[in-house]
Amino acid sequence: MSDLATRTRSGPGRILITVYAVFALAATARSAVQLGTRFGEAPLAYLLSAFAAVVYLVATVCLARGNRTSRRVATVSIVVELVGVLAVGTLSLVDPQAFPDATVWSDYGQGYGYVPAVLPLLGLWWLRTTARPES
Repeated sequence: MSDLATRTRSGPGRILITVYAVFALAATARSAVQLGTRFGEAPLAYLLSAFAAVVYLVATVCLARGNRTSRRVATVSIVVELVGVLAVGTLSLVDPQAFPDATVWSDYGQGYGYVPAVLPLLGLWWLRTTARPES
């Protein structure tokens, strides 16, 4: 069990966990300000930012723990993140009026250098790669 956790959070896993933590912090701060000061302007966008913050936080904690159960939860949260990025990214381009203010996932994460679109792919790849013991 500890070998699995060690593989998950070593090497590139540390960078991945750090990026998830930064996004958890950024999305939490952004959504807190938006929800607290301008909720009426774009409630859907601000609630989606809060949801993204929770997803990033769960992924961060679970990747950092790295045991079998937390890796399963991390996988689910990262798949939810990927679906969210694709759905919100597509909707924000097809129906911009639905998102009068940007979310973390708007335009596939354009406001964050498209990192939100790439991050779940890297997360899923890392979980798959580290699931197998090194030969």
